[in-house]
Amino acid sequence: MAQKSGGDKVTRYIVIGMVTLVVAVGVIFSLVGNKSSDSASLPSQVSSTDGFGVVYNGELSGVPVVDIWEDFQCPACAQFEALNSAYLENIIKEKKAKVIFHPLSFIGPESISAANAAACASDEGKYLEYHDFLYRNQPPENTGKWSNAYLIAGGVAIGISSGEFGACINDSKYGGWVKNIAVDGGKQNINSTPTVFLNGKELDRNTQIYDAAAFAAAIEQG
Repeated sequence: MAQKSGGDKVTRYIVIGMVTLVVAVGVIFSLVGNKSSDSASLPSQVSSTDGFGVVYNGELSGVPVVDIWEDFQCPACAQFEALNSAYLENIIKEKKAKVIFHPLSFIGPESISAANAAACASDEGKYLEYHDFLYRNQPPENTGKWSNAYLIAGGVAIGISSGEFGACINDSKYGGWVKNIAVDGGKQNINSTPTVFLNGKELDRNTQIYDAAAFAAAIEQG
């Protein structure tokens, strides 16, 4: 019975998230338009040709290409992270795939702040570590926990000590980049998170992305 309850909870998160995010798409585009900014500052590891995503192993060819569209406040994304992060980090480290992270900001202002902070961490060579920190410490949506002070403290917790990191967060240095990802996501009809593509084809959220073995098998066969 406990297992069924957990599954029902995850399904409920997904359904609620999808309804919320579909509505939010229209709100975001009414604010940012449908054109990316050429003047936006870009964090390290970002490729404008890869949807402004944070790219790992971009130099590789002939390997699976995994695009992950996520929102750091999304509970279903945290579930996906818990199931698959170790595998993703392993295939990145072993250079078995090109992996591109697209942090969206559907859910609200703290999603924007978190995405900006993750970009700041990318400049410090700590994107994956900070990505993990955010999901392990995910609060209820837009409750105020992810203040600038908290996000800076999160960097300290994973070993970031530079003053530039704090300034990057306080100045929302990569706010324009976050908007660019939202624009690109709209062009690709991304209306829920997580959404995962393998070699340009969306993986099935019901049978693949919430099943760690099926997710790994899809990538290894891709």
